[in-house]
Amino acid sequence: MKQLILITGGARSGKSKYAERLALTLSPTPIYLATSRIWDEEFHQRVLRHQADRGPEWTNIEEDKELSRHQVEDRVVLIDCVTLWCTNFFFDLEADTDKTLEAVKQEFDRFVTQNATFIFVTNEIGMGATSENAIQRKFTDLQGWVNQYIAAKADKVVLMVAGIPLVVKG
Repeated sequence: MKQLILITGGARSGKSKYAERLALTLSPTPIYLATSRIWDEEFHQRVLRHQADRGPEWTNIEEDKELSRHQVEDRVVLIDCVTLWCTNFFFDLEADTDKTLEAVKQEFDRFVTQNATFIFVTNEIGMGATSENAIQRKFTDLQGWVNQYIAAKADKVVLMVAGIPLVVKG
């Protein structure tokens, strides 16, 4: 049963919808593990809309950093998203890229030791122009390294482009 799937792409590429459909084909009762912190009221409303769209078949868990605290053994779990998860570590560790990368890798490795099907959603934020903002450049580098780390361990990697899934691994 253990499987690791990474779904990546740009903003509004269809990553989350594709991941949700995939999870529901693999289990009638998947887990949705949301990694975002609520920054403001607009974002809170966005989260509520996403929760309402999912329906009662989903088990919703909110966890901003310590994914491994949750037992998902023998389940299908969708983690949405790696980018927000990394953001939480990045800012808590004062934008120290090395410390953040190490913390994220360690937590990822602890979490995926469970016998489960993992579907990670992430963003390809480094495909555009280079930012003039130093913090954004550091985070873009971090996100690229984390994506590479997860992709190397993944059984399957899917790149979403304009709502179309392109299998790049597996």
